[in-house]
Amino acid sequence: MSGVEGKTAVVTGAASGIGAATARRFAERGCRVVVADLQEEAGEKLVGEIGEGAVFVRTDVTQESDVARAVDTAVERFGRLDVMINNAGIVGAVGSIAETSTEAWDATLDVLLRGTFLGMKHAARVMLPNESGVILSLSSTAGVAGGLGPHAYTAAKHAVIGLTRSVASELSSHGIRVNAVAPGNTVTAMTSALVAGDHQDLETTESRLREASPLGIAGHPDDIAHALLYLASDEARFVTGHTLLVDAGQTTAENPAPFHSMRPSVHREAGRRTKDS
Repeated sequence: MSGVEGKTAVVTGAASGIGAATARRFAERGCRVVVADLQEEAGEKLVGEIGEGAVFVRTDVTQESDVARAVDTAVERFGRLDVMINNAGIVGAVGSIAETSTEAWDATLDVLLRGTFLGMKHAARVMLPNESGVILSLSSTAGVAGGLGPHAYTAAKHAVIGLTRSVASELSSHGIRVNAVAPGNTVTAMTSALVAGDHQDLETTESRLREASPLGIAGHPDDIAHALLYLASDEARFVTGHTLLVDAGQTTAENPAPFHSMRPSVHREAGRRTKDS
């Protein structure tokens, strides 16, 4: 893979899951990385693993000043921002539409949609003067079909795709590409909390996701990181406004396995801020 060496990327939700895999893979390819996350200990540990090509910035993606600081740190520390990856996410409000609380709904959209908007906004702010850059956001298979995620999560991930198309339309004339990646079921702590009822039970999650996969394999964070690498690279210079599905063919099935069939029998509000998208 060529095209990311010497560039600088901000990855939100980079301390764990898909975000951590993305930060590692980009750093391995010679990209400098701003690890933006609320999880300070995990974030600093990851930066220690990567080395001098990375810096941690404590970031709550619902707070505009935090997102702006992460972007500004990239420019101040490494000279520019080439790639913005809006990855930070939570499961958020879980339950039937009749029982979903307004507070949980709002909190979910704050992270998944407002956070993505803020990342796009501040990335554009520093990319526009250079007339170049790539903005990538994490959607989901729940962003292209109903029944594959909780209601608030599904609404937000659909909105991420719409926002991606809209911003791509605006920024294309400035040499800035804007795309999204829609992961299928991926073995992360956030998925495990839903599938196995325990965010640490990755073994059970792997088994269940493998059974539900058309390809007979479970997705891993690196699978998503590799898709992001492609879209961030110069090899994808002709791609913008696109959502790349990385789901083992889940959404090509006539009746994909619904989210509700993958969940534990005990349903609860899952508003913990796990930084996997």
